[in-house]
Amino acid sequence: MARHREQVEKAAQREHVGPRRQMCRPAWHRYAERPTRCPPNRTGGPVELPKIISVDDHVVEPAHVWQTWLPEKYREKGPRVERKRWGAFRLKAGAKYEMTEDPEGEWGDAWIYEDKVIYVQKKFVAIPKSATPDDDPARFDKTVMTMTATTYDDMRPGCYDAKERKQDFELNWVDGSLPFPTFPRFCGQTFYEADDKELALACVQAYNDWMVEEWCDPSIGINIPLCLIPLWDVELAAKEIERNAARGVRAMCFSELPTRLDLPSIHTGYWDPMFAACADTGTTVCMHVGSSSTEPFSSRDAPPGVGGMVGFNNSMASLGDYLFGGKMEQFPRLKIAYSEGQIGWIPYALERADTVWREHDAWIHAKRLCPEPPSTYYYGRVFGCFTWDRHGVKSLDEVGEHNICFETDYPHTDTTWPNSKDYCEKMLAGLDDDQKYRILRGNAIDMLELDRV
Repeated sequence: MARHREQVEKAAQREHVGPRRQMCRPAWHRYAERPTRCPPNRTGGPVELPKIISVDDHVVEPAHVWQTWLPEKYREKGPRVERKRWGAFRLKAGAKYEMTEDPEGEWGDAWIYEDKVIYVQKKFVAIPKSATPDDDPARFDKTVMTMTATTYDDMRPGCYDAKERKQDFELNWVDGSLPFPTFPRFCGQTFYEADDKELALACVQAYNDWMVEEWCDPSIGINIPLCLIPLWDVELAAKEIERNAARGVRAMCFSELPTRLDLPSIHTGYWDPMFAACADTGTTVCMHVGSSSTEPFSSRDAPPGVGGMVGFNNSMASLGDYLFGGKMEQFPRLKIAYSEGQIGWIPYALERADTVWREHDAWIHAKRLCPEPPSTYYYGRVFGCFTWDRHGVKSLDEVGEHNICFETDYPHTDTTWPNSKDYCEKMLAGLDDDQKYRILRGNAIDMLELDRV
């Protein structure tokens, strides 16, 4: 623990560098000071498990989003939903699908954008009603969550309806949720790949307006806004971050490995205006596994389970970029998060990073961009987000009790819903109350600067 605490203290010292821009903050946001601790127990009895703030869930955008929130002149070409029958799907490179209409196939709701079919709703990313027979979550059956078409009518309403989601989350011991997009993909690749960039920018802004004003309506009280940026223009991206930060948003989506999207690397300096905007406003850069539209694999004919097992490799490569690339030194308040990246790999990655920095500097010159040991930039500023990772929790001393956040991944197949509370009680057994609080709640409050306890 001594090593970890020393690193946290160094990170805290770097945070106090120059004034940070004062932003308008809704009542549900604040700048949380580390370390967040479990509220005092005044009853004298056992402390109940803290309610979970999940830092990675997924929203199935309602069919009306862009037809309601886009300016009227863009709606004809903007995203809309059509219901068709579909045959089998095949996952292709770039996180896309081969999708073929079949008059005998299953009904599925498809997103049409720029007059092209972009995405069809699927059962393995949107819990079908058949997975909870008689609407009984206790009978949740993941075996029906297959790569086949589905419609909004056949999904659990919590996939796309904010009020219904609140009900699903209340029974799962969750009272806060950060939702990644579905149709736009993990960091808005759909709009980046579009032909009409004027329309694409309008779609990004419309999504963010819907996210903040409708999906995260404070009267519902559970959803926390996560916004998109126009990936194709860093100056527009910085402006969009600032626009959203002014109304309380403290999280944005970015690619784990932007070069895989044919975008500049973080080492070029191209993204510096975006990083500056994030650091200046307290906005966390959230990078979901798959946000590079690629998966690590051993061979092109490897079984799908291989990609599912080693998906964290992209997160690890990305972390190396940030630790050695100088961006954490250049922007002392920059916060980044690896969503669904898991955490068990982090202790060795940090150990190896420090070893490389110390032992190989004579020829790799790591200290030129990274004057402190790389792990120094991790503690207190990089958030590892995880679902099923008991090994990572057992390595809490090295992974950092201030650095990890639990997620429920609703409504994907990796979700622990509706049994997240039971799972967490077993996974966190043996930890003290403060540690449980930080992992399930307190670190998310810090990461997203929430006005919660």
